[in-house]
Amino acid sequence: MDTWTDIRRDVLVDGMSMREACKKYNLNFRTIQKILGHSEPPGYCQRATRDKPTIGPFSPIIHEILEADKQVHKKQRHTGKRIFDRLRDEHGYTGGITVVRDEIRRWKRQAAEVFMPLSHPPGEAQFDFGEAKAIYRGREIKVMFCVMSLPYSDAFFCQAFPRECTETFQEGHVRAFEFLGGVPKRISYDNSKIAVAKIVGRRGEERTKEFLRLQSHHLYEHHFCLVRRPNEKGHTEGLVKFSRSNFMVPIPQFDDFEDFNRKLAEDCRQDLQRKLRGKGGTKAELLEDDRQAMLRIPEDRFEARRVENCKVNSLSLVRFDRNDYSVPTQYAYRKVLAVGSLDRVRIVADDRLIAEHVRDWGSENVHYDPLHYLALLERKPNSLDFGKPFEAWNLPDAFTVLRRRLESDGDADGRREFIKVLRLLENHKVKELADAIDRALEFGAMTVDVIKILVQEGRESPAKLFRLDDRPHLQDHSIPEPQLYKYSALIQHPKSQHPGERS
Repeated sequence: MDTWTDIRRDVLVDGMSMREACKKYNLNFRTIQKILGHSEPPGYCQRATRDKPTIGPFSPIIHEILEADKQVHKKQRHTGKRIFDRLRDEHGYTGGITVVRDEIRRWKRQAAEVFMPLSHPPGEAQFDFGEAKAIYRGREIKVMFCVMSLPYSDAFFCQAFPRECTETFQEGHVRAFEFLGGVPKRISYDNSKIAVAKIVGRRGEERTKEFLRLQSHHLYEHHFCLVRRPNEKGHTEGLVKFSRSNFMVPIPQFDDFEDFNRKLAEDCRQDLQRKLRGKGGTKAELLEDDRQAMLRIPEDRFEARRVENCKVNSLSLVRFDRNDYSVPTQYAYRKVLAVGSLDRVRIVADDRLIAEHVRDWGSENVHYDPLHYLALLERKPNSLDFGKPFEAWNLPDAFTVLRRRLESDGDADGRREFIKVLRLLENHKVKELADAIDRALEFGAMTVDVIKILVQEGRESPAKLFRLDDRPHLQDHSIPEPQLYKYSALIQHPKSQHPGERS
């Protein structure tokens, strides 16, 4: 550019001839003319496309292969090496692989889709799930985390769960509404099976029962994206990546999901202080505009749960979400309802709660409640030592002592009596019964009837006793012994009866 400027100044200002300029700068006459005609180098402009004699005849074949790849899963599409091999083996291509890759790159650049920027008014949201790895109780697992974002303010909320399912989908919404301070007027989703029962056309229009229950409770509108068009909710797609990169790197380690979720909520709260390029304020300031446009959160909190129809098997077990849970044996072979929430599994029969267990997010595990099998134990007393539900049943030492004494007096009869005592746990707490057993052992009265009475006495408030401690003026008082011979005299003289009495 320095030489370009000097040449123009010498010729156009100082009057140097073009011939002298050619000699001084050792340039061609046409080059000097070009410099004088442009204030800056105009750059190279190709007037016609160069011929590609080697790859040109094969370009339509490459384009056809790449076009067909759009309908194939990403992991099974052609690579540049594979296209080169096919051109060489099937079509007699003799060129190199570099020009093949250049042609692929040129086609992808021309075929790349261009997107329309979308307008996001206040009060609208997007929702999606992502996955990440975590160390949970010393073991590496895959966790699913949901993100609800408000594109207008860029505020978002993130929570992690063991799995993506109906109850975590619902709970993620409820917690997001509480964090954001309202219910968005409209929420965009992809076509998840949790929300969409059937895809009509290219969008999910037939919604699932549990999604309708969530929507009916909070009264927001929904929008399902076109199939394979996640760009319609690109805002939350980007924040899923942001959450994973910023909140879950390095790989998080925790023993309780609720502790980890409290940390994620705090991370989202701190993120509200950021100001993004092109925004008129911080996220927290713009969130107030979103809240003004949102719906009010209902006063009664939505219950996130999944309900399944199940049948109790011969072992008095109900299978729910890949795990088995016990119910009382009298419900064997009956149809029941299993209600699963984040932390509990409840079994209902005849509109009555018959069993409740801690939710297990693993698989192929069995959870027994020994109390459910006590009625069956009366008919099969020998299974007390070999029954699976009683293997890990840790009772206080008083129960062991009682059983040993009962069975020492009468083996089979003592065991049956002990089982009757165990059945008292169906209506009484373990500590209450253990205290009653301790008292029964002291008295040497080890029958179930005595233990029942002692349990009842333990529930009643003890009588207050009048003590002479700290009352020295009463301690010297003596009460004369009764003279019982006077009562004998009354028996010997029936005439002393009052008038009108009969003997």
